[in-house]
Amino acid sequence: MNDQNEPAFRIRARHTETTITVYQAYRPEIGGPAARHGRFPSSWKRERMTWIKPSFLWMMYRCGWGTKDGQETVLAIEIDREGFLWALRNACLSHYVPALHGDRAGWKRRLRQASARVQWDPERNLRLEPLPYRSLQLGLAGEAAARYADEWIVGIEDVTPLAAEIHGLVRAGRPESAAGLLPEERPYETDEEVLAPLRA
Repeated sequence: MNDQNEPAFRIRARHTETTITVYQAYRPEIGGPAARHGRFPSSWKRERMTWIKPSFLWMMYRCGWGTKDGQETVLAIEIDREGFLWALRNACLSHYVPALHGDRAGWKRRLRQASARVQWDPERNLRLEPLPYRSLQLGLAGEAAARYADEWIVGIEDVTPLAAEIHGLVRAGRPESAAGLLPEERPYETDEEVLAPLRA
Protein backbone atom coordinates (compact mmCIF):
# COMPACT_ATOMS: atom_id res chain seq x y z
CA MET A 1 0.00 0.00 0.00
CA ASN A 2 1.29 3.46 -0.88
CA ASP A 3 1.19 5.38 2.38
CA GLN A 4 1.42 8.71 0.55
CA ASN A 5 -1.87 8.14 -1.27
CA GLU A 6 -3.78 6.61 1.63
CA PRO A 7 -6.48 8.89 3.07
CA ALA A 8 -5.90 9.88 6.67
CA PHE A 9 -9.33 8.62 7.70
CA ARG A 10 -10.60 5.48 6.03
CA ILE A 11 -12.18 2.28 7.30
CA ARG A 12 -10.17 -0.71 6.14
CA ALA A 13 -11.50 -4.15 7.01
CA ARG A 14 -12.03 -7.73 5.98
CA HIS A 15 -15.57 -7.69 4.66
CA THR A 16 -18.10 -9.34 2.36
CA GLU A 17 -21.33 -8.04 0.87
CA THR A 18 -23.17 -8.86 4.10
CA THR A 19 -20.59 -8.91 6.90
CA ILE A 20 -17.56 -7.11 8.29
CA THR A 21 -14.92 -8.61 10.59
CA VAL A 22 -13.82 -6.79 13.73
CA TYR A 23 -11.34 -7.74 16.42
CA GLN A 24 -11.37 -7.81 20.21
CA ALA A 25 -9.13 -9.41 22.82
CA TYR A 26 -10.30 -10.88 26.12
CA ARG A 27 -9.08 -13.01 28.96
CA PRO A 28 -9.49 -16.74 28.18
CA GLU A 29 -12.54 -17.10 30.46
CA ILE A 30 -14.44 -14.79 28.09
CA GLY A 31 -12.71 -15.39 24.76
CA GLY A 32 -12.70 -19.18 24.91
CA PRO A 33 -16.45 -19.68 25.42
CA ALA A 34 -17.22 -16.89 22.93
CA ALA A 35 -15.26 -18.67 20.18
CA ARG A 36 -16.72 -22.09 21.04
CA HIS A 37 -20.35 -20.98 21.15
CA GLY A 38 -20.39 -18.07 18.73
CA ARG A 39 -21.72 -15.65 21.33
CA PHE A 40 -20.44 -13.97 24.45
CA PRO A 41 -20.92 -15.80 27.76
CA SER A 42 -23.12 -14.39 30.50
CA SER A 43 -20.01 -13.09 32.29
CA TRP A 44 -19.46 -10.61 29.42
CA LYS A 45 -20.43 -7.20 30.81
CA ARG A 46 -22.90 -5.69 28.34
CA GLU A 47 -23.33 -2.56 30.46
CA ARG A 48 -19.71 -1.55 29.74
CA MET A 49 -18.57 0.15 26.57
CA THR A 50 -16.96 -2.40 24.28
CA TRP A 51 -14.49 -1.32 21.58
CA ILE A 52 -14.35 -3.13 18.25
CA LYS A 53 -11.50 -2.70 15.78
CA PRO A 54 -11.63 -3.57 12.05
CA SER A 55 -7.82 -3.45 11.82
CA PHE A 56 -6.00 -6.68 12.71
CA LEU A 57 -2.64 -4.94 13.19
CA TRP A 58 -4.13 -2.21 15.36
CA MET A 59 -5.59 -4.98 17.52
CA MET A 60 -2.14 -6.58 17.68
CA TYR A 61 -0.72 -3.25 18.83
CA ARG A 62 -3.42 -2.95 21.48
CA CYS A 63 -3.10 -6.48 22.86
CA GLY A 64 0.64 -6.99 22.28
CA TRP A 65 0.05 -9.94 19.94
CA GLY A 66 -2.15 -11.50 22.62
CA THR A 67 0.44 -11.27 25.39
CA LYS A 68 -1.05 -8.48 27.53
CA ASP A 69 -2.78 -9.41 30.75
CA GLY A 70 -6.52 -9.83 30.21
CA GLN A 71 -6.11 -9.80 26.42
CA GLU A 72 -4.66 -13.25 25.84
CA THR A 73 -7.47 -14.50 23.57
CA VAL A 74 -7.80 -12.62 20.29
CA LEU A 75 -11.16 -12.92 18.56
CA ALA A 76 -12.14 -12.24 14.97
CA ILE A 77 -15.83 -11.42 15.16
CA GLU A 78 -17.84 -11.43 11.96
CA ILE A 79 -20.82 -9.13 12.30
CA ASP A 80 -23.74 -8.05 10.17
CA ARG A 81 -22.77 -5.22 7.86
CA GLU A 82 -26.07 -3.43 8.43
CA GLY A 83 -25.47 -3.54 12.17
CA PHE A 84 -22.04 -1.96 11.74
CA LEU A 85 -23.59 0.77 9.58
CA TRP A 86 -26.28 1.35 12.23
CA ALA A 87 -23.52 1.87 14.81
CA LEU A 88 -21.75 4.40 12.58
CA ARG A 89 -25.01 6.28 11.98
CA ASN A 90 -25.61 6.45 15.73
CA ALA A 91 -22.05 7.34 16.69
CA CYS A 92 -20.41 10.51 17.92
CA LEU A 93 -16.76 11.42 17.54
CA SER A 94 -14.98 10.78 20.84
CA HIS A 95 -13.23 14.16 20.88
CA TYR A 96 -14.46 17.70 20.35
CA VAL A 97 -13.88 19.35 16.96
CA PRO A 98 -15.21 22.93 16.76
CA ALA A 99 -15.70 22.83 12.96
CA LEU A 100 -17.91 19.75 13.29
CA HIS A 101 -19.67 20.20 16.59
CA GLY A 102 -20.11 23.92 17.12
CA ASP A 103 -20.22 24.47 20.86
CA ARG A 104 -18.57 22.08 23.28
CA ALA A 105 -21.69 21.68 25.40
CA GLY A 106 -23.65 20.43 22.40
CA TRP A 107 -20.94 17.89 21.61
CA LYS A 108 -20.94 16.66 25.22
CA ARG A 109 -24.72 16.18 25.08
CA ARG A 110 -24.42 14.28 21.82
CA LEU A 111 -21.63 12.12 23.24
CA ARG A 112 -23.70 11.23 26.30
CA GLN A 113 -26.73 10.31 24.18
CA ALA A 114 -24.92 8.39 21.43
CA SER A 115 -24.99 4.59 21.48
CA ALA A 116 -21.57 4.48 19.81
CA ARG A 117 -18.45 6.58 19.62
CA VAL A 118 -15.68 6.78 17.04
CA GLN A 119 -11.98 7.18 17.69
CA TRP A 120 -9.20 7.25 15.09
CA ASP A 121 -5.73 6.02 16.00
CA PRO A 122 -2.60 5.65 13.86
CA GLU A 123 -2.66 2.43 11.85
CA ARG A 124 0.28 0.09 12.52
CA ASN A 125 2.73 -1.89 10.43
CA LEU A 126 4.01 -5.40 11.17
CA ARG A 127 6.45 -3.99 13.72
CA LEU A 128 3.50 -2.16 15.30
CA GLU A 129 5.03 1.18 14.42
CA PRO A 130 2.58 4.03 13.65
CA LEU A 131 1.70 4.78 10.04
CA PRO A 132 0.71 8.21 8.66
CA TYR A 133 -2.96 7.28 8.32
CA ARG A 134 -5.52 6.26 10.89
CA SER A 135 -7.57 3.23 11.86
CA LEU A 136 -11.11 3.23 13.20
CA GLN A 137 -12.10 2.14 16.67
CA LEU A 138 -15.81 1.91 17.36
CA GLY A 139 -17.04 1.98 20.95
CA LEU A 140 -20.44 0.39 21.58
CA ALA A 141 -22.56 1.13 24.63
CA GLY A 142 -26.19 0.78 25.68
CA GLU A 143 -28.41 -0.18 22.76
CA ALA A 144 -25.44 -0.63 20.41
CA ALA A 145 -23.68 -3.07 22.77
CA ALA A 146 -26.89 -5.07 23.23
CA ARG A 147 -27.51 -5.24 19.47
CA TYR A 148 -23.89 -6.25 18.91
CA ALA A 149 -24.06 -9.12 21.39
CA ASP A 150 -27.59 -10.32 20.59
CA GLU A 151 -28.22 -9.53 16.92
CA TRP A 152 -25.17 -8.65 14.84
CA ILE A 153 -22.72 -11.49 15.47
CA VAL A 154 -22.54 -14.01 12.63
CA GLY A 155 -19.50 -15.93 13.87
CA ILE A 156 -16.56 -15.76 16.28
CA GLU A 157 -13.13 -17.25 15.60
CA ASP A 158 -10.20 -17.52 18.01
CA VAL A 159 -7.27 -16.10 16.01
CA THR A 160 -4.78 -16.19 18.88
CA PRO A 161 -2.72 -18.92 17.12
CA LEU A 162 -2.60 -16.79 13.97
CA ALA A 163 -1.43 -13.78 15.98
CA ALA A 164 1.32 -15.88 17.58
CA GLU A 165 2.44 -17.29 14.21
CA ILE A 166 2.64 -13.86 12.57
CA HIS A 167 4.45 -12.43 15.58
CA GLY A 168 6.94 -15.29 15.48
CA LEU A 169 7.70 -14.64 11.82
CA VAL A 170 8.19 -10.92 12.49
CA ARG A 171 10.59 -11.68 15.33
CA ALA A 172 12.44 -14.15 13.12
CA GLY A 173 13.05 -11.44 10.54
CA ARG A 174 10.66 -12.86 7.97
CA PRO A 175 8.31 -9.93 7.30
CA GLU A 176 7.22 -11.13 3.86
CA SER A 177 6.08 -14.48 5.26
CA ALA A 178 4.33 -12.67 8.11
CA ALA A 179 2.57 -10.28 5.72
CA GLY A 180 1.32 -13.24 3.69
CA LEU A 181 -0.66 -14.48 6.71
CA LEU A 182 -2.38 -11.17 7.48
CA PRO A 183 -6.15 -11.02 6.95
CA GLU A 184 -6.93 -9.23 3.69
CA GLU A 185 -8.32 -5.81 4.60
CA ARG A 186 -9.84 -3.63 1.89
CA PRO A 187 -11.40 -0.16 2.02
CA TYR A 188 -14.90 -0.36 3.47
CA GLU A 189 -16.94 2.11 1.48
CA THR A 190 -19.98 3.80 2.95
CA ASP A 191 -21.97 6.93 2.23
CA GLU A 192 -20.07 10.17 2.72
CA GLU A 193 -22.89 11.54 4.88
CA VAL A 194 -22.24 8.73 7.39
CA LEU A 195 -18.50 9.34 7.80
CA ALA A 196 -18.36 13.12 7.31
CA PRO A 197 -19.36 13.91 10.94
CA LEU A 198 -16.94 11.26 12.22
CA ARG A 199 -13.67 12.29 10.57
CA ALA A 200 -11.32 14.63 12.38
